[in-house]
Amino acid sequence: MLILLPPSESKRSGGSRHSRLELTGLRFPELLEQRRVTADALATLAREETPEAAARALGIPPTLLGEVATNAALFDSPVMPALDRYTGVLYDALDPGTLPAAARRHLGRTVAIHSAVFGPVGALDRIPEHRMSATARLPGIRLRRLWAAPVTSVLAKTPGPIIDLRSESYLALGPVARDDAAFVRVVTQGPDGARRAMNHFNKHAKGALVRAFALERPRIRSVDAFLLWARSAGFGAERGSGGEVLLVVE
Repeated sequence: MLILLPPSESKRSGGSRHSRLELTGLRFPELLEQRRVTADALATLAREETPEAAARALGIPPTLLGEVATNAALFDSPVMPALDRYTGVLYDALDPGTLPAAARRHLGRTVAIHSAVFGPVGALDRIPEHRMSATARLPGIRLRRLWAAPVTSVLAKTPGPIIDLRSESYLALGPVARDDAAFVRVVTQGPDGARRAMNHFNKHAKGALVRAFALERPRIRSVDAFLLWARSAGFGAERGSGGEVLLVVE
């Protein structure tokens, strides 16, 4: 099976000493050409435009102009596993640094993180620090046109069910066109029984779910089996409309 996670705008700095990005070593090697195009365009934008112009194209706030420089050094910066690179609410709840080695290996086999620069990468694939979201504007490139069809194609070939925890902006960069796949929507149920979409705690719930999955390492062969496991692990999970899975948080 495969669990798809969104990335995070916030990232941990640093990486292994003397290490560098190797695009050919990332999961889903069929996406190599798209990765080269996007990474080259991002690094070129950061090097050739003013920091202010690059930040506007990438949607980086003026208070974070220094992050443009991380993109200029994309091919020269040290790398670390994607699972450790990303920070923020989801990854804080997942807390990968405290997982046992067996749990991390399990995530390496079963989890991909959808980067706007590199497309879906394995959880333990090694990537550099960078700053770019799914809504960024790179010169001469439409991200959706570049990525959507190739990502959909490689996901179609992935064995086992797909549990899609991505945000909708990343879903657009690679829709999953399979019957044995489910997009997970996090909702809360109020005292009146009404269901409402969650914002901040949406990410926390997803991180907690994946942490439990890493620790228990269940064998999942269908979306229904995933639902059964999630409920046994203490999560409110049920079928929604249109093939979605609802993760219900009190």
